[in-house]
Amino acid sequence: MRHPWVLPWLIVTAVTTVAVLAISIALVRHVLVLARTLGRFRDEVQPITEEIARQGARAGDRASTMPDRAPGRPR
Repeated sequence: MRHPWVLPWLIVTAVTTVAVLAISIALVRHVLVLARTLGRFRDEVQPITEEIARQGARAGDRASTMPDRAPGRPR
């Protein structure tokens, strides 16, 4: 055999390729799970954030109709 290093390099290349493919597939699966979980989280939190925004708008409206300072209070 003229090149005894070819077989070990082929084995290393094949094992490395399989390992990279396995890690890539696992990464894609985790990204998909994370995306689904984020969608469910957003669906559950959205009504709460909308309610907070409504309450903030109401508080701002009430604050804009109030006088700058309460009567009888020192500056």
